[in-house]
Amino acid sequence: MTVPDYQTIMLPLLRFAAKTDEISNNEAVDTLAKEFRLTEEEVNELLPSGVQPRFFNRIGWASTYLKKCSPPFFERVVVDLLVRMGYGGSRADAGRAIGRSGDGGIDGIIKEDKLGLDVVYIQAKRWDSNSVGRPDVMQFAGALQGQRANKGIFITTSRFTDDARNYVSQIGSKIVLIDGQQLTALMIEHDVGVSTIGIYPVKKIDGDFFDEGV
Repeated sequence: MTVPDYQTIMLPLLRFAAKTDEISNNEAVDTLAKEFRLTEEEVNELLPSGVQPRFFNRIGWASTYLKKCSPPFFERVVVDLLVRMGYGGSRADAGRAIGRSGDGGIDGIIKEDKLGLDVVYIQAKRWDSNSVGRPDVMQFAGALQGQRANKGIFITTSRFTDDARNYVSQIGSKIVLIDGQQLTALMIEHDVGVSTIGIYPVKKIDGDFFDEGV
């Protein structure tokens, strides 16, 4: 096949990124070339400028666009994901809470269930490389105490340090930490930002068809 465009590359790249903490462009090229069944000639095909392979360039663009989510867009992604997972009742209900509280480490509030019997406080950090450490999580836990709440979800596009994870395991508040890898996996699982392009039936022999009624 021909070298796919960067939009086509984005979902397979997202799936690949969900499997590991850090990846290099060369690793992505090797893995995605196999997925797209590209020949060695197609992988090494150069751009008209002759400076860089076309496939390598398009993986770079796919990665760049995946990293561009502004804070408001990231908050919307978080809302859509949590609603798909059963929180909030509707996107409109959940969306009104996100990004409005601004109270010491809290980015929003969402209903825990469709009836709104309880609420969950949210912190969302759109970071590229810096890990979220214990001080950030402690600030979020303190903000929960200030609201007399004990349930929170801390979501980041980056990752959490071991110290941060150890801290939430030792405190009374129930705080769920979702890092970039888990966020990607949840988005794929709940069809947020992805779409199904094909469903393949699995067939079996119909025994009734061949039954002569004897």
